[in-house]
Amino acid sequence: MSNKIQETVSPTVSDDAFMRRAMELAAQAEAEGEVPVGAVVVHKGVIIGEGWNRSIGHHDATAHAEMMALRQAGQTLQNYRLIDTTLYVTLEPCPMCAGAMVHSRVGKVVFGAHDAKTGAAGSTMNLLSYEGVNHHVLFEGDVLATECRAQLQAFFKRRRAEKKAAKITARQQPDV
Repeated sequence: MSNKIQETVSPTVSDDAFMRRAMELAAQAEAEGEVPVGAVVVHKGVIIGEGWNRSIGHHDATAHAEMMALRQAGQTLQNYRLIDTTLYVTLEPCPMCAGAMVHSRVGKVVFGAHDAKTGAAGSTMNLLSYEGVNHHVLFEGDVLATECRAQLQAFFKRRRAEKKAAKITARQQPDV
């Protein structure tokens, strides 16, 4: 039996609200020059952890939005086990983040956009309900997916344009 929640289940108003907060945090990541991904951890209807991508600024490959939110939630609850929590994230978790969710016993993950390259909640693999692990995490994708995807696409489009402009400027500079 799969732990994946059926895609036909419509998200609740609170799912949308928590995802919108995650999108605000993703905007914070972008403002810091990071890939715009944001995450919140919710326990009993209250946000107990927030995070946004900070890998570049922190020089830390593990500083993904989900990891930052999980760390803060653990501090809030004074426990690494985040039982009965839901993690909302704007992009499907990668294998590292999915593994941390399993180890921390997150109850459910709700994500926005799928990640066809590294998504570990069904896109490339499913670590959240892999048979060989001791805890399975329920998950639901596509919550505000269009908005989450647009936020990421706009960032990468702008970044590609900036790189192209820099190349053009470099070619126009006289050799010294």
